[in-house]
Amino acid sequence: MLLTRIARDLRPAGTAWRAAALALGLAVGAPLAAADETGWRLEPDARIDVQAVSAQTTTRDEDLVIDGEALSVRGQIGLGIESKRTRVRLEADRIEVFRLGEDRRDVSRDRLTANIEHDLTDTLEVQAQLRRYDDLVTVESPDTDSWEYSARATFEPTRENRFRLQGTWRERQYDNGAGPATTGDGVRFDAQYRRRFGAYHYLAFDLRTETIRSDDPQRGYERDSAGVAYTRPIGPDLRVRPALELIKTRFDGRIADNGALRRDRQVVPEIELQWWPGKWRIEAEAKYIFFASNESAREREGYRLTLSVGYVF
Repeated sequence: MLLTRIARDLRPAGTAWRAAALALGLAVGAPLAAADETGWRLEPDARIDVQAVSAQTTTRDEDLVIDGEALSVRGQIGLGIESKRTRVRLEADRIEVFRLGEDRRDVSRDRLTANIEHDLTDTLEVQAQLRRYDDLVTVESPDTDSWEYSARATFEPTRENRFRLQGTWRERQYDNGAGPATTGDGVRFDAQYRRRFGAYHYLAFDLRTETIRSDDPQRGYERDSAGVAYTRPIGPDLRVRPALELIKTRFDGRIADNGALRRDRQVVPEIELQWWPGKWRIEAEAKYIFFASNESAREREGYRLTLSVGYVF
């Protein structure tokens, strides 16, 4: 059903569809053809997660309180194809979100991924990735279909130090309800430095800059973000991960109360506990979100609590 919808949605965009099919063929065809040869191995896997979310935000003058609870179920299947220096992975997953409360619409999201990684040397790895989203919630729209094409380089001169750069091109189509669908596209760049102190013991710094350009004035934006996260083991299979992220967003065509283009800023401290006994993946996360904007109705702050229980097959 999902593949049928993808083909229907992208029929007008024949060039993008052919490029995606070619990329998939290049990424997967050679390893599959050689899978029976010495040195290649197939590793299928699957995962299921159940997640509960509770959130509340309050406007600055506390005259509006917004509560939200939801349950979600995520299923994922994957296939890894590996040799000594090359790794190919195909993955499909779906999330169903059940929003609790009256007049709240349930949502779902589908994702297909194909990527190939290759070790050029003992310290340098490159990756190419093709990804398709269906019904994705994005910065600019609550209902987005998207193609993403990524290239990534990872340099790890020692086990303690890792540097990573990634560039991603995104092509998006927006469902505007009763209005005609619109489109947008743009680039995203990511940079990361990770310091390893031991097993599951890291300090990571992340930078991101991204843009979407669209003829629809409600969809275009620019966003910059910076984050730091520290992961430390505190017991058998148990880790704690405090983190802090700063996000600044500038919209191309959304007008604030003062007549200027809308500008938003978020500061998000969080702490996460990860308990991974055997094939179980149990994670609890608490975030507090400070949201500032030159549009007064969007100035608010609040918490988000998440509990996730998963199992890997």
